[in-house]
Amino acid sequence: MLDLTLRKPEEIVKLLCGRLRKERLAQRMTQADVAARAGIGVNTVSNLEAGRNVGFENLVKVAMVLGRVNELEALFAPQIDSLDDLLRYEKNASRKRVKRSNADGE
Repeated sequence: MLDLTLRKPEEIVKLLCGRLRKERLAQRMTQADVAARAGIGVNTVSNLEAGRNVGFENLVKVAMVLGRVNELEALFAPQIDSLDDLLRYEKNASRKRVKRSNADGE
């Protein structure tokens, strides 16, 4: 797995879009095949592979069609390294808003 921490956002987008295209081709699917199965337009698939601005929901639909939705599950998963982290995460999971402190400019 590549370390993406030192990459620019546009480099990461280019890398991921290239992987998306390679995955589609590896499954011997055309952009039209993916678009039809995902219920989106061919232009949307083309834009996604080119790294142009496409809605996140469309990315999820394409990932589902390509059988790669499980990779999205880890995208914003909590980083839990200890029991204290787990307890803190469960306690804060019900919070809806983060309260500002006086140091934030209130």
